[in-house]
Amino acid sequence: MLVFLKANLAFLAVPKTGTTAVEMALKPRADVIFARGRKHTTAARYHNKVAPFLHDTFGTRPEAVAVLRDPVEQIRSWYRYRSGPRQTGTKVSTRGCSFDDFVLAVIADDPPDFAGIGSQHSFLTSGSGTLLVTHLFAYEAQPAFRGFLSDRLDTPVNLKPKNVSPAAAAPLSPRVEQALRAARAADFALHDRLVATGGYIHTEIGTG
Repeated sequence: MLVFLKANLAFLAVPKTGTTAVEMALKPRADVIFARGRKHTTAARYHNKVAPFLHDTFGTRPEAVAVLRDPVEQIRSWYRYRSGPRQTGTKVSTRGCSFDDFVLAVIADDPPDFAGIGSQHSFLTSGSGTLLVTHLFAYEAQPAFRGFLSDRLDTPVNLKPKNVSPAAAAPLSPRVEQALRAARAADFALHDRLVATGGYIHTEIGTG
């Protein structure tokens, strides 16, 4: 997570949505940087803990901005990342596991370590499902996202791909996709809503 006080903006790093590219490009301009275990601070934690701290300390409560990716592609990126050489021999490696089996493990009631990836919807919302970011962009709407950052930070923002998952065949069968859509209905509904509005949602915090 990156906080920009003058721009009154906090970038929340939803995993596997191009966050490393944003971090590398904008870290020099950030006033507050949450790294390592705090990099992927959720919207609920930001809303309940971090934003009040920033208000008490700096007198401002920065608006949260985040990116949401197509749920299938975000999970596929996780699968490919964990199939890479850096994960070989670890408990999270997906080597030898098909994408179908990975998806089924992800949506299991008690996912194994290699499939514990969380949910984009859970990352971005409260326990009751309220969207907790002021600005939400679709991963597919990169020009709009870059334009927004450029305007708010008053500087051209160019994002270069970083931490790209290794290429790996990852076909998804219709049967498993149907199961995924049923299990992660909230994720798909939020992404569909985002795409239907042109790739951008603005919300007042506390409203859905």
